[in-house]
Amino acid sequence: MPRKITYKSAGVDIEAGNKFVDLIRPIVRRTFRPEVAADIGGFGGLFSFPSKKFKEPVLVSSTDGVGTKLRVAFMMNKHDTVGIDLVAMSVNDIVVQGAEPLFFLDYLGTGKLSLDVSTQIVKGVARGCREAGCALIGGETAEMPSFYQKGEYDLAGFAVGVVERKKIIDGSAIRPGDRLIGLSSNGLHSNGYSLARKIIFEHMGLKIHSRVKGLRRSIGQELLAPTRIYVKTVLALIRDFPIHGIAHITGGGFTDNIPRILPPNCKAVIHRGTWPVLPIFQLLQKGGNIGEEEMLRTFNNGIGLVLVVPPQKAGQIYERLKKLNEKPYWIGEVKESGRRDQTIEYR
Repeated sequence: MPRKITYKSAGVDIEAGNKFVDLIRPIVRRTFRPEVAADIGGFGGLFSFPSKKFKEPVLVSSTDGVGTKLRVAFMMNKHDTVGIDLVAMSVNDIVVQGAEPLFFLDYLGTGKLSLDVSTQIVKGVARGCREAGCALIGGETAEMPSFYQKGEYDLAGFAVGVVERKKIIDGSAIRPGDRLIGLSSNGLHSNGYSLARKIIFEHMGLKIHSRVKGLRRSIGQELLAPTRIYVKTVLALIRDFPIHGIAHITGGGFTDNIPRILPPNCKAVIHRGTWPVLPIFQLLQKGGNIGEEEMLRTFNNGIGLVLVVPPQKAGQIYERLKKLNEKPYWIGEVKESGRRDQTIEYR
């Protein structure tokens, strides 16, 4: 008689999945806000919408992943920071529109569930949620044997926030004369890793634990530096000051992200040399012989967020940012554009 086939013998361990939920339950609970209306483990996350706080609430949503930065986590066998990246990429995209992130959900797909690795990942997600002030109210862990290589996984995140309709920041208030303030990044964040890995590991022949002059830590540690979360800074700022536009400098760098918020007939003029370019970007540019234009289109180059502010309030905003423990830099201004396709200029 042929041996009975079970789901476990096919590579999916339901018991391990249940144990994983039990392990992460106390970690997830520490992210809960008062509006969370159910524990994790149900069919859907429940969140009581704070409608009394708003006259015309508008929900803002975002979804993203970590990309090939995960390859570095695999190489380092270090998995407790990529969850921060996962949260950061979505909540930063929400807050630049003036919205407060409310809750977050994650997706983890892997070939075989490792309780240790998966718990490290969720610890990072929870830490990111706490930094952003949002609740981790649910997620999905999919064990898919033969779909992923051994020891590999993928991540996706989903965030929902809310903003008062009259307080949406969409760039429509931007005018010529506005000033551009850049906020420092923490490294590559979560973009440009396909190019960065090719330069560092293939072209330069460096190893994951290599030490390079100018970097305070190993290559692997530098590349795994988690994406900065700007939520609390931005929310504190917009309570007291008018902000005309905010750009999250992600994939596409300065060249593609700043024009996304500019109204017609406006261009951003960026003054190169007005902020310190982090050593990791200098290493990549030199090691890969990358042109300036490609650097500005691919990487954040040391600036993770750009604020467009009215000139009469610019000085006060700059000083407030310093009090919020940010490193702000005057990086340019908005000018009238002579052509509709001329949206960014470097000087």
